Amino acid sequence: MRSSVVVSAAFLAGALLSLALPAPAVAAVSSTGRPTTLSVLSFGAAADGVTDDAEALVAAWRAACRVPRATVLLPAGHRFLVSPVTLQGPCSARLTLQVDGTVLAPPDMDSWPKSRRPLQWLNFKWLDGFTIQGAGTVDGQSTISLQRSTGHWHSSGAKPTLVRFYSSFNVTVRNIRISNSPQCHLKFDSSGGIKVKNVTISSPGDSPNTDGIHLQNTRDVEIRSSSIGCGDDCVSIQTGCSNVHMKLQPWPRNQVRKQPVFGIVVGGLGKDNSLACVSDVVAENINIQNALYGVRIKTWQGGVGSVRNITFSNVRVSNVATPIAIDQFYCDRGGAGCANRSGAVAITGVAYRRVVGTYSFQPARLACSDARPCTGVTMVDVRLSPAAGAGAPGTVAPLCWNTYGEARGTVEPLGVGCLQRSNGYAMPLTQPFNYTC
Repeated sequence: MRSSVVVSAAFLAGALLSLALPAPAVAAVSSTGRPTTLSVLSFGAAADGVTDDAEALVAAWRAACRVPRATVLLPAGHRFLVSPVTLQGPCSARLTLQVDGTVLAPPDMDSWPKSRRPLQWLNFKWLDGFTIQGAGTVDGQSTISLQRSTGHWHSSGAKPTLVRFYSSFNVTVRNIRISNSPQCHLKFDSSGGIKVKNVTISSPGDSPNTDGIHLQNTRDVEIRSSSIGCGDDCVSIQTGCSNVHMKLQPWPRNQVRKQPVFGIVVGGLGKDNSLACVSDVVAENINIQNALYGVRIKTWQGGVGSVRNITFSNVRVSNVATPIAIDQFYCDRGGAGCANRSGAVAITGVAYRRVVGTYSFQPARLACSDARPCTGVTMVDVRLSPAAGAGAPGTVAPLCWNTYGEARGTVEPLGVGCLQRSNGYAMPLTQPFNYTC
């Protein structure tokens, strides 16, 4: 009964407020050309952290979507519980979502609409020229769900992405904090012209599959001045991505982790014999601490496509198990699911420049395919030492398997320069290229 009363009250408040903001008034505002701010409080949001404010958010969004240079405001000092919503365009130019308060996902997944469970929480699509910014927090509350239901998020198989953009262009995400996602924190799919700046992403180190920023089929991406601490890849770059440039500082969680965070990852690509194409990625001025991997490229056996022109520059690692890795034998399955296959995604033109710091297991592991060796791999001024000092127990020598290129400058330990020479020519491939990237 209480739930019914709350919904009815919210609906009545929204209806009264819609009368206070008739369509002609919105049109009159838009004709002035001045920025317009629409607070969700004016559309019936309770802002108590308990009542569902999704209807108020959608109502404010729809009104702002019709107004050029409009802002939807979630004001500071308030907590907004929001069930899964889709905020979509096309909208008028220069729409902004200003998050100054705290936006909360439902803490128990049983309260989510069943039809939406496998998808995402805040879903943005078909936008152009959109900005989400503010001094507030977007909190998935997945840690609360875990405490209440002993791993319910993960055992259910339904792990929503927290904030997702689909088919959106010229999007800016800046200044906000995104935390405690059940899966990916911030995802861009089939989008372009993306800017992420001064964003903090955090979740417990033992929360599996909680990628920080996930890119797929997305071009022209700039990620700067951001901090990421999560239970999986800090930045994950998947197929269809190109022209990605990042400068950021993933930061560690201090508690003991069951699954340590990963750093900057290209892949896994080519799963189930699929086509994968990634090109022109630059990751520079990056600090990675207490992670399982630092900078990594991983592909599944049997895939087709290419990874080319990847640069990791000015990377500082601290107590990272394996700072540099290429794995063309990647598989997260056991048994027959990891059977050897002859095909592989081709990897060429990978540069490691000024990668320095400490490792806890292996300084570099470059395991490339017998059918499609890695070519054009360059090591320049790579200086890595055991975290526990020289000759520390538990560390192993670097590996270069079917990896062709050259090492220049200072390379420590010496084994990191184990690249095979190909005299400037790509090694012959055992299979033809039957794909187009």
